[in-house]
Amino acid sequence: MSVDEKFDNAKDKVAGKAKEVEGKVTGDKAREAEGKAQGFFGKAKDKISDAADTVKDKAEDAVEAVKDGVDNLKK
Repeated sequence: MSVDEKFDNAKDKVAGKAKEVEGKVTGDKAREAEGKAQGFFGKAKDKISDAADTVKDKAEDAVEAVKDGVDNLKK
């Protein structure tokens, strides 16, 4: 996950929490729900980015294993 992605996700989580608290303090249920949704969205983007990084790493490992196998066959 890039630094920009981490920053963007953290921004969503912090802004969401701020909206949620604002909604609780003012009694605005819609604002509170909006904040919860935005915070959840930031957390979800973190999980998706982490999963994508894991898949990418596994794919790179598989490609390297195939390359190593081909190189061993050539010897």
